Amino acid sequence: MGQSVSIRNLVAGYGEQITLKGISVELPANEVTAIIGPSGCGKSTFIRCINRLHETIPGTKVAGEILLDGESIYDMDSVQLRRTVGMVFQKANPFPAMSIYENVVAGLKLNGVRGKSKLLAVAEKSLRRAALWDEVQDRLNYSGMSLSGGQQQRLCIARALAVEPSVLLMDEPASALDPIATQKIEELILELKKNYTIIIVTHNMQQAARIADQTAFFLNGELVEFGTTSDIFTNPGDKRTEDYITGRFG
Repeated sequence: MGQSVSIRNLVAGYGEQITLKGISVELPANEVTAIIGPSGCGKSTFIRCINRLHETIPGTKVAGEILLDGESIYDMDSVQLRRTVGMVFQKANPFPAMSIYENVVAGLKLNGVRGKSKLLAVAEKSLRRAALWDEVQDRLNYSGMSLSGGQQQRLCIARALAVEPSVLLMDEPASALDPIATQKIEELILELKKNYTIIIVTHNMQQAARIADQTAFFLNGELVEFGTTSDIFTNPGDKRTEDYITGRFG
């Protein structure tokens, strides 16, 4: 099941630049939270802090608290944390030299899981969860790169699910996809929230309105407003939120 994510006074940046300026927010378990805001406002940095990917870039800094069900992520081994908090990137990134099957089980093998029958079972379960099994079950040994863009993105979701995370971070996962593939990803997200906490960065206001339970609006490194998606979109409490959602800026 999903875990709650508590962010307390999160400050992050690169060199002298401060990208996030004291973010505090409580993201409930098993719900979809959309992170919206103009380019450069800190959205991607925010979610990369949640699985400590931000720290892998030289010259970065971070301060504050991030808790998963009350436990600090800084008390966890970073490898274990990234199993617990999966990540799906904007551009689908299947491992090019690997088959569909090998892509899904790559993380398991890295973690020492062995046994063909066990790996096959996890691969099927993960591909089913990613709504991809019916499309690829007869060609698991084909290259992951042989799939369409939308299928590749669902393959990357299956790969993230295979290691049994409780939180799934998504950085504009449908921005490079056509409308039909985008719809499949959105339907998948709504299904996955039964078992995972999902935090998605999106520039697509309609997408946020369709799939998110909560929405957080970021501007210039600050969290301007956070609330239920219906409130944020129909009755925002801050003029800047209204201006962004209605397209007056951003």
